[in-house]
Amino acid sequence: MALKLERRMEPSRTANILVPILSIVLALVAGGVLLLIVGVNPLETYSAMVQGAFGSAYSISETLVRATPLMLTGLAVSIAFRMLFWNIGAEGQLAMGAFAASGVALFLPKAVPGISAWVLLPLMLVAGFIGGALWGLIPAALKAFLNVNEIITSLMLNYVAILWIQYLYYGPWRDPLGFGFPGTAPFTETAWLPRLKDTEWLPQLFNTGRLHWGLVLAIVAAILVWLILDRTRWGYEIKIIGENSRAARYAGISIVRNILLVMIISGGLAGLAGFVQVAGISHRLQQGIVVGDGYTAIIIAWLARLNPFGVLIVAVLMAALFVGGDQIQITMGLPAAVALVLQGAILFFVLGGNFFTQYRIRWTSRQAIAPAEAQ
Repeated sequence: MALKLERRMEPSRTANILVPILSIVLALVAGGVLLLIVGVNPLETYSAMVQGAFGSAYSISETLVRATPLMLTGLAVSIAFRMLFWNIGAEGQLAMGAFAASGVALFLPKAVPGISAWVLLPLMLVAGFIGGALWGLIPAALKAFLNVNEIITSLMLNYVAILWIQYLYYGPWRDPLGFGFPGTAPFTETAWLPRLKDTEWLPQLFNTGRLHWGLVLAIVAAILVWLILDRTRWGYEIKIIGENSRAARYAGISIVRNILLVMIISGGLAGLAGFVQVAGISHRLQQGIVVGDGYTAIIIAWLARLNPFGVLIVAVLMAALFVGGDQIQITMGLPAAVALVLQGAILFFVLGGNFFTQYRIRWTSRQAIAPAEAQ
């Protein structure tokens, strides 16, 4: 008898639902073993993390604040992954979106004194989208015209973008009144994304704290991505290219055009994440804008099975890991990196689970394998 890997003709719908859930459970078990090794009760630790992320109205609002850029970057990589274009560059695209939006916020009010927030914020949004889209077009063009591996180019461009914004807020854009701290001058209040608690006509169901309209933007983006992918001809073309690019080319679908268009949308969505961070939270371009959301987005996309609405839910859960990690650092004296360990474990088990949704293991006799190999 021998083990044989056999590709499934069609992945089970039940497996597609259960595997992400089982992946998270196994990751928590693996994380619990590590916590036991260092002498910490895993149940107490996980309880403290849940309490820190969802234990109060303020905690919930902070979790949603943390989830907002994860939603947008998760959507960004999801739409590219749907076409099997491996966009690993959402981190850099977020940075370039933050750079472009900050440029508008810093210099346009000086050029046009008294400019209204109703004009300035949409221009910042558009600039953020364009900044991310143009950065995403670089690996797209290299792939489309020169067949350069997009994993390498998009990944390497992350470092270029991060170093570029560091150069700006350490150098020419540095706040002269910042007492040496890295960052630009604060934006004028007209460049601040409004917080939900300051919106008079919106019902205040609970204390929303720092939660801003970027969350609404992310939800609207998810709806639009769903409409594009599942309700349009273009979305069908993207799906066909992802499943079989040769068949798509034979059917007359332009691979080059779709790679470029998809990466405009993908990079633009990641750029919007940069916009909401500088306009909604920091109100300046500074250190701490880029904290790994573009990489976390990859885990989110796979856990959500590239479903836009699933991305919103998984982004909240992933944000809860980070907020809960900060909580256990305060209350239990544990390093916040516990959340990163769990994140890595989740990715490991998700990749393993994805393998078993695509393949099955069968016991076969060696006599049955030999004729097949001979053919």
